Amino acid sequence: MNVSTLASTLIGSEIIKIGNEVNDMKRKGEDIANLTIGDFDPAIYPIPEALEQEVVAAYRNHQTNYPPADGILPLRETVQQILASRYQLDYSTGQILIAGGSRPLIYATYLALVDPGDKVIYPAPSWNNNHYCHLSGAEGIDIVTTADTDFMPTADQIRPHLKGATMLALCSPLNPTGTMFEKEQLKQICELVVEENQTRSSGEKPLYILYDQIYSLLTFGREHVDPVTLVPELKPYTIYIDGISKSLAATGVRVGWAFGPEEVVSKMKAILGHVGAWAPKSEQVAAASFYNNEAQVDTFLSLFKLKIRESLNALFEGFKSLKQAGLKVDAVEPMGAIYLTIKLDYIGAATPDGTLLKTSADVNFYLIREARAAFVPFSAFGNSADMPWFRASVGACTLNDIKEMLPRIEAALRQLSFPN
Repeated sequence: MNVSTLASTLIGSEIIKIGNEVNDMKRKGEDIANLTIGDFDPAIYPIPEALEQEVVAAYRNHQTNYPPADGILPLRETVQQILASRYQLDYSTGQILIAGGSRPLIYATYLALVDPGDKVIYPAPSWNNNHYCHLSGAEGIDIVTTADTDFMPTADQIRPHLKGATMLALCSPLNPTGTMFEKEQLKQICELVVEENQTRSSGEKPLYILYDQIYSLLTFGREHVDPVTLVPELKPYTIYIDGISKSLAATGVRVGWAFGPEEVVSKMKAILGHVGAWAPKSEQVAAASFYNNEAQVDTFLSLFKLKIRESLNALFEGFKSLKQAGLKVDAVEPMGAIYLTIKLDYIGAATPDGTLLKTSADVNFYLIREARAAFVPFSAFGNSADMPWFRASVGACTLNDIKEMLPRIEAALRQLSFPN
């Protein structure tokens, strides 16, 4: 049966392919350090006990009917208070939209702003922007970043592409790198957007910023920065994405929010209302109650972040030690989120049986088989297959898993050789 052009041209998920390989080996009894998924193993990182109790209580109180299309008012009021107290941002409840996690909100932003053929600028690597461009019919302009800037885009890289663009998609802390914008770095980009919008006529679509800050509460000794705080003139042109999925290890609870100019948020509300992508009402009730208690949230975050940082630091120091031991690896110091950027510079190497590792995916699958360690190459995030950088996510591994994995990686890499 023929399907739509959109359906027939969808790009398969490299992460799912890697996950299938890992799951197949697990079924065979293999013990694998799975650092692929941007998720949390609930056995290692459970949601806050008080949040769990609030969810159960909401179901017992029969909070099971349809929620309002923009989210229940108590949760939007809680978000409004959070924005004011944690970020010093002033938004009304009419400028806040609740949905089933951040994904539908990002997609709704694309659909609300981008027409087929419109230009969308985003860094590579970044999470799913290439796929959202495909789904919306946008012309994706990927800005290939490097380790020199911690894989964050710069104003100089973005400047040549702004003319005629509709949206600039940014994220900090960034998935997949775990790196963050410096204040001046983001401010320069924001000032470019203001300057570009000043050149556009009244009938021309402005340039918007989509700012994903879902990891903003998971930072390690660094200040989270955002566009409107740095450049207030951007408030009519910035749509933020946030929620509880990462800060509370609550990826499956599915409560996210967007906030921005009301005329855009209202259109996003209409789009998601037709799709039915709202967060379950009981979870909204629970999130409103739990998140409204900032001291309770901070108590959870302090222990949660400490545990994540210990794992990230162990992985970072482990790769630095491997580099010092002469292996062709590297790592970028963790700044936020649950990710470490690692370099496995073995594209072009040969395995003991003579198989040539031609791509980053080849290197990854070699390590899955020989070191029982799984990562995600940056080719899954919009980069080319010959880029030797990878995402390592610590959400589904214990600290002990990571420590036991490092010698296996060393042994596997020492078996590789480069043909003359």
